[in-house]
Order: sequence, then structure tokens, then C-alpha cells
Amino acid sequence: MAAIINSSPQPAILEEELEVEATSETMRGARILCEALIREGVDTIFGYPGGAVLHIYDELLKTQDRIKHVLARHEQGAVHMAEGYAKATGKPGVALVTSGPGATNSVTGIANAFMDSTPLVVITGQVPSLLIGNDAFQEVDTVGITRPCTKYNYLLKDVRDLAEIVREAFHIASTGRPGPVVIDIPKDITAQTAPFTYPDHLDLPGYRPDSYGPIEQVKRAVSKICEATRPILYVGGGVIHSNGSEELLELAERLNLPVTPTLMGLGCFPAGHTLCLGMLGMHGTYAANMAISESDVIVAIGVRFDDRVTGALEKFAPQAEIVHVDVAPSSISKNVRAHFPIVGDARSVIRQMLDLLPRDTEEPSRARLAPWWEQIRDWQVYAPLTYKNSDEIIMPQFLCEELYRLTGGEAIIATDVGQHQMWLAQYYPFKGPRQSLTSGGLGTMGFGFPAALGAQIAFPRRQVVAFVGDGGFQMTAQELATAVQYRTNIKIVIMNNNYLGMVRQWQELFYDRAYSSVNMEWLPDFVKLAEAYGATGLRATRPSQLGSVLERGLATPGVVVMDILVSEEENVYPMVPAGAGLKEMVLG
Repeated sequence: MAAIINSSPQPAILEEELEVEATSETMRGARILCEALIREGVDTIFGYPGGAVLHIYDELLKTQDRIKHVLARHEQGAVHMAEGYAKATGKPGVALVTSGPGATNSVTGIANAFMDSTPLVVITGQVPSLLIGNDAFQEVDTVGITRPCTKYNYLLKDVRDLAEIVREAFHIASTGRPGPVVIDIPKDITAQTAPFTYPDHLDLPGYRPDSYGPIEQVKRAVSKICEATRPILYVGGGVIHSNGSEELLELAERLNLPVTPTLMGLGCFPAGHTLCLGMLGMHGTYAANMAISESDVIVAIGVRFDDRVTGALEKFAPQAEIVHVDVAPSSISKNVRAHFPIVGDARSVIRQMLDLLPRDTEEPSRARLAPWWEQIRDWQVYAPLTYKNSDEIIMPQFLCEELYRLTGGEAIIATDVGQHQMWLAQYYPFKGPRQSLTSGGLGTMGFGFPAALGAQIAFPRRQVVAFVGDGGFQMTAQELATAVQYRTNIKIVIMNNNYLGMVRQWQELFYDRAYSSVNMEWLPDFVKLAEAYGATGLRATRPSQLGSVLERGLATPGVVVMDILVSEEENVYPMVPAGAGLKEMVLG
């Protein structure tokens, strides 16, 4: 007790601590951490042990009936699993890694979560407090390294602050624009003891994200939308984060608005709906890109006008006034000027809009927008998504269509980054939110399989598929051991074109087919690789085999790897070249 008294210069705080100690159980830091995680509703942690976190792992062994620990085979895989868990559930994912290389190996996943606004709490071990700054064994400045790619981070200095910091971390990670929070805990802190109390509420004066938009601004936006003759809803991941899909559907139907989602927004609006134009942007549909280019009012909700969506900024939607709804003030007018900026949570602001709409909006909207919809239907007929199928070789687009047919469109699907990601976005019409798990902002190869594994662990009874390329899968294929160890039912579909496909496509189109370091000249036998890990391996090499292989693979219990050999030099179209506007897309 003397150490606690001497460490605090404020008598009022001393009295409070004495009272707390008298009524609270004293625990070592590692147990305080576990108890705090339980209070936050954490049921699963993805991690990899090491020296700096041994006290924590000792406590996890004692709480395994309440917290399941999933042992990854690499720290990057652990964080991607936590991302998949978070994207699929809407709850913050939790990862636990050791100091030094454990922390640095996790940075790619942390940066990926930061770019895609995924709520994570990443707990990193650190060398003992007295050794910090001494270049101790496995010491890195984790706080400094992760500062640019976290929403917030902490270096714990006092075991008595641990419970409150955990409470803050989960609050920050999951509110406002979600994101990753890092808690860096020196090893000695996890061994020290303190009374355990968990705060009922938080007071963070500098952090109070807005939920509802300013009502006068929302009124002005609604008035503008109701006057527009060529409006369009441009929607993204913010709608999914806010659980606003039902409100979005109601808004679109009441106003008869065309809807185009971003890659991160796939599923926030049902792809099969007559109002949906498909994804926009670099590999978006012709109708979506033309509609947003010719619109007079863009209603942008939960998006950030990313360069992959806008193309050349000076050519983007030159005739449009923009209503921009986003929970992060820094995203408003960052890339494209908003005429009606509204800071607020997507779901809350859409509900405000709905409450302001006159009851009889549907028929007047249909009449007012009839010419606009006639033009949109002409664009859809002129250049629909299409490809030339083959009886000799499996086309990637056909693979996506068959996967949709056999899953009924009900699967959770996680992708890596590249051609397969774009084809799935085009040819797998997602029905609802949290079905599409992908890496958008950072574009991280190796994300798909561990993310799917995190989702499968969260929902063991759901159909979960990792749809990956032959390049990206090899970056995190070691997580097959994790998938088998925890008896998951995950299915891995490898779109194998023997190339780093998207890079090859760019080299074909813009570098005169100078294929530099993109041919995967030596690939493992993925069927044998699966079997080596104790999984089932299947392969399809011809279109006549595809349906039966997918059907068998999806129906086989346990972990299944399906190696699907597809056309090597098929390209993703439409495509907007770098520096071009959306109307300058190449149709193929």
C-alpha cells in the first residue's frame, strides 16, 4: 500500500484509492486485463505468445471457459482474423501479440484496419518499464510505430490505469469512425497488483463523436434531394458500420433513387434490387459510372471519395451538388467539396432524412425521375457486365457466378486483393451487409484467408468462404494449421491463374505486355498442401468439372481447399485507367 500512496501527489485520489482497495479484489495486471476484456464482452482473442506477454497467457489459461484464445501461426494472420471477426460481427476484434517482432508483424493488419475503419483492440507486450529505451531484447517503439495507423494508442505506465484504459480503448475503437486501438503493456505491469474496479462510464472531453447531423443542414439536404432530376445515392462502408442498411433501403425506395455502392459498401444495399446499379469506380459498372458522372445531386453516405472511386478529381461529377454524410469531420470535403456537409452517423442521419420526408414522396419521385431512369436503363443495356465464356477453360467470371449459385448468395466471403476481388464484386451479388469482407484502402494481399477464418470462428454454423488468388493465398497459407486445429468448416477457393493477375493486367495494357516478375513460375501443389495440413484438397481444371468440385467442396465437412485453374490472361473490365475520368472507362 505504501507504494501506491507514495506514487500519488493528490490526497483526494489517495482517499478514493483506499476506499476502492477496501471493497475490491486485488489482482495482478494480467488478470485485471482479462477481467476487463470479459466486461467488454470479449469472447475470442486471436494471438501468438511470447516472453513479454507470458503473464497474460498464464491468466488466459485460467479464463479459457470465458475467453477463447485462437493460436494463429503469424501475428499478421492473428490481426487479420480479428479484422474478419470484427467485420462479420460488428464487434471489436481483439488480437494479442508479444513485443518486438510480434508487434511489428501486426502492423500490416493494424494499418489495414485503420484504412477500412474496422474496430480492433490490439494488445502488444512490451519490455519491462525500466528497460524501455535501452534497446532491450525484443524492444521496439510500438506506440511510435503505430501512431500513424491507429485511431489511438496507449503505453501503459501504471497497473491501476489498466482497467480504465481497456474501457476507453473499446469505446474509442467502436464509436465514431471505428478503427484500431493499440494498448502497449510492459511485462512488469502485468505482474504488479492493484485493486480491480471497472468504470461504469467514461469522460473523454476531447472525444465526443456526433451521431445526429445538424437538423437545419439535414433539412436543406432533403429539400435539395427532393428537387433533383438526376440524383444518385453513393454509399459505402459507413452504412455497414452504423447498421443502417434497412434505413438506406427505405430511403432509396421512398425517393426512387438509383444506388451505387463502393467496394467497402457491397451488401449495404441488396445487389439484386432494381434500384441498384452495381459498384462504381475503377472497375465499376458502366451504368454506375455514367450515372454518377451525369448526376445533378450526389447523396454520399458513409464514403470518403476515394481515388479508386472518383478517378481524376477534376473530371468527377462536374454538374453535381454533393450532400456528404460522414461521422468523421475530417472526411468531409477532403477530396471533393461538399455543398451540404453533414457530420453524423450514417444510420442516424438517414433516419433524420426519412422523418423529414413528406409521406407521399413515392409517386412524385417516380414521375420526376422517369427520364433519369430511362437514361440509366439505356446505359445498362448498352454496356452490361459481360464476358465470353468457354468450354475449354474456366473463366474467372463464371467461377464467381457458380459460387453464387451454389451458396445461394448467403455465404460470408472474404477476399484478398486483385483481379479475383474485382470479379467477385462484379459477379457475386451480395444480398446483405457483413457478407463481403475485403481489404479496400490498404489493398493487403494475404488478408482474405485469415479474415474468413476469423468470421468462421465467430459464426461456426455459417457458410464462410475465402476467395483468394494464388499469390495472396501463399502469404498467409500457414493459417491452414489454425483452421484445422480449431476444427473449422472454412472453405478456401483459389482462383489460380498462375500470375499476379492485376499487376500483369496493368503491364499488358500500359507496359506493352512487358511481364516483369508477375509469373508465378513455381507454385505448390495446393491439393497436396491442403492434405499436408490435414485438410481436404480438390482441383478443377475444366469448366465441366467446376460445378461438381465446388459443390463437393462446399458440402465436405471441415477445411477444404479448392484449386480452380482459370484463364491466365483474362482482364477485369470495365476499367478506368490511371488519370482518367469515370466516363473514360475502357470496356474491354
